[in-house]
Amino acid sequence: MNLSFLKGKALLLVSALTLFLAGCGKNELSTLRPAGEVGQEQFNLMILSIVIMILVIAVVTVLFTIAVLKSRRSKKGEDFEPKDVSGNHTLEIIWTSIPILLLIVLAIPTVYFVFKQADTDAMTDAEGNVNAEETVINVQANQYWWEFEYPNEEVVTSQELVVPTDQKVYFNLQGTDVKHSFWVPAAGGKMDTNIDGINSFYLVFDDESAQEADRLFYGKCAELCGPSHALMDFKVKALPEEEYNQWLADMKTIEEPVQASSEDAQRGQEIFNNSCMGCHAATPTSPGSMGPNLTNFGDRDLIAGFMEHNQENLEAWIKDPEAFKPDNRMTGAYELTDDEIHAVASYLMELKVEEGSGDVSSLEEPAAEEESEEGGN
Repeated sequence: MNLSFLKGKALLLVSALTLFLAGCGKNELSTLRPAGEVGQEQFNLMILSIVIMILVIAVVTVLFTIAVLKSRRSKKGEDFEPKDVSGNHTLEIIWTSIPILLLIVLAIPTVYFVFKQADTDAMTDAEGNVNAEETVINVQANQYWWEFEYPNEEVVTSQELVVPTDQKVYFNLQGTDVKHSFWVPAAGGKMDTNIDGINSFYLVFDDESAQEADRLFYGKCAELCGPSHALMDFKVKALPEEEYNQWLADMKTIEEPVQASSEDAQRGQEIFNNSCMGCHAATPTSPGSMGPNLTNFGDRDLIAGFMEHNQENLEAWIKDPEAFKPDNRMTGAYELTDDEIHAVASYLMELKVEEGSGDVSSLEEPAAEEESEEGGN
């Protein structure tokens, strides 16, 4: 059998498999399995555009096939000359009007959803302050990690975003060094985080879809931002409103860094306070000066956004972060011995939030105060 023929078949097979695999994806990461209102609307627009394209291709293919079959030389003869339709106003109106109509069909829902999804007026009140009745999160993108601030609750966390389901979650996006892009594929389209301005938009996380994804979605940076761009990931925990409020209440109870319990962790806390504390915060009320907030580090699912969460990986990360994320700011920041690294890692793994320790009712105080003031007026 001809070798080039075999190569051709192999190339065709690989191309076909690539096409099919391109449509595969997990619930927590695939744009083809929308997990919320915004994602579903964008998915519907994509389906509409695909249907229109397939319709155009089908019609053109059918007309081309008919023309070829009816105008074969063996059927029409050598002297056949096709009819000249140049200047036929009827035909020109038809083949000009059809594309315009198709564009209108696609443009109307596209423009509608663009303006609908850009409507973030509800995130601020009449005075221009953050609306206490809405879920608003300030996102700060850094090389190569993410920080999330909840201004209404005065809580700051990093790398793992926690959101309530079945309601709009508003985001203010900003970068600190270079342009990044905030993207939760399953929930909706991406948006850039610029240094010189704030971009705002909202997402909705469907509770049923969150359950199917074990309440954990994947977020990524979608703008090339440096050598470790591909590793600039974060995770999104989508919780029912009651559990979300409880998480916030638990975070607010931490006024001082968690005290270590084991001997190794106690020694690690001392080392952390004398070195790592210069860049990292261990309380939820303030961001780190240069590195991620580590308040609830022990509760997280991943280390550095992509490594399995265990002490062995943590020690490897502290020892040589450049080996995992080239060009990151932590590289060369600390000179610790292996024994000191083990102690610090032991401490960090104990940084956990005590579940159920917070008073959820305290989160309702601002609204209650407003109602009281209105009643008094």
